[in-house]
Amino acid sequence: MSAVGIRIQQLSKQFSHRVKGLVYAVKDISLAVQPGEFLTLLGPSGCGKTTTLRMIAGFERPDVGRVFIGEQDVTDLMANQRNIGFVFQNYALFPHLTVFENVAYGLRVKRMAEVKISEAVREVLHLVGLSGYDRQFPNQLSGGEQQRVALARAIVIRPRVLLFDEPLSNLDAKLRVHMRREIQQLQKQLSITAVYVTHDQEEAMAISDRIVVMNQGSIAQEGTAEDLYRHPASEFVAQFIGRTNLLAARVVGVDAAGVAVEVAGRRLQIGGQSPAVQPGRTVRLVVRPETIDLRGPDAGGGLPGAIVSRMFLGEKVEYHVRVGEDLVQVTSYNPRVTYAAGEAVSLHLPADGIPLLPGEAA
Repeated sequence: MSAVGIRIQQLSKQFSHRVKGLVYAVKDISLAVQPGEFLTLLGPSGCGKTTTLRMIAGFERPDVGRVFIGEQDVTDLMANQRNIGFVFQNYALFPHLTVFENVAYGLRVKRMAEVKISEAVREVLHLVGLSGYDRQFPNQLSGGEQQRVALARAIVIRPRVLLFDEPLSNLDAKLRVHMRREIQQLQKQLSITAVYVTHDQEEAMAISDRIVVMNQGSIAQEGTAEDLYRHPASEFVAQFIGRTNLLAARVVGVDAAGVAVEVAGRRLQIGGQSPAVQPGRTVRLVVRPETIDLRGPDAGGGLPGAIVSRMFLGEKVEYHVRVGEDLVQVTSYNPRVTYAAGEAVSLHLPADGIPLLPGEAA
């Protein structure tokens, strides 16, 4: 079966709140998922990502808008008529059924012949690394094994698309890393279109072809992990994707060489042009902690600061540095050269690669 895309057009969904009345969980969003793509909906709790996923699945009906799987408009179809695989946060396994029967459930609903059911279940259990687990019950399995059963049950029916609702949130940190790699490899092996929901930005960056960042029911920005990390379109995205410093600055010049800004009383040249800024405007510099070069106080051209705290983490050292009114995070991957709390330092920012987020006129 060849991969199909997913398309949602101007979806909106409201819910009744006891205090606020009618509120939008999702408001007028449109999105296209390419055939075979692994797309992640990422955002904080209440941003609308799970509601969006449930509308794609058919568990919620949009108030406005349409949902297409392939070329088919499935907006008015029940979930069991959409031929989707859904992996739930709590696995949703039947405790009284064996692993075999849990995985076979969807095939029995489809009234598949017993011989074909047996063949399909054993094939998919081998695929997820659970050969020989046929007669085990869910309470005899570890969390990771239960997650594999849930995954097997979702793919055994050969769905057109695969949907995940925070499937790793109940696992410990080490197992989450292992399972996300397995899910990614399996999705590529099956060449199936997948939509994945999570609030964990590292998880999203590790597994996704493309990420859609959501906030307050709307799409804040979409792109690859690298696009979002290097070119955030807003303070929300900059702070949600990875760790960052937002440094207040004033634009003092814009020319072919880039943008000149004043930060903490020092003039810096930021490579590249930004049409959204003009001299006299205040901006925010998006500076990632690992891009800052920490040097001694006598090194010229940097921002003067003082070490507030230092944390040695083996391959790196994490600092908090006071620069004017800002507390700046700095990550140094040269633990042989370290600075103590209270020590004066200078912070050297990269000459380019610093996005500017426009502010109000100064």
